[in-house]
Amino acid sequence: MHATKRSGPEPELVNRTHRIKSSHSDGGADNCVEIADSYPASDSASAPATIPVRDSKTPGGNVLFIPAETWSAFIDNLKADHRP
Repeated sequence: MHATKRSGPEPELVNRTHRIKSSHSDGGADNCVEIADSYPASDSASAPATIPVRDSKTPGGNVLFIPAETWSAFIDNLKADHRP
């Protein structure tokens, strides 16, 4: 996986975007992950879109930016592993 940890204004932008919380983030345990599904694409046409991922228990904490293509492959693999 080619995830990038950035510092700077991006976390503030992530705070203002619509987030989706994991269905496993039920308020218990430590399963608290959310993504910003409406995060704007990069200003550079050649740069891939990214999916910001963060711990929903610490919304002001670090944000992991994962290339959209990598995120999509990750989700596809999860779905394949959980088929009945």
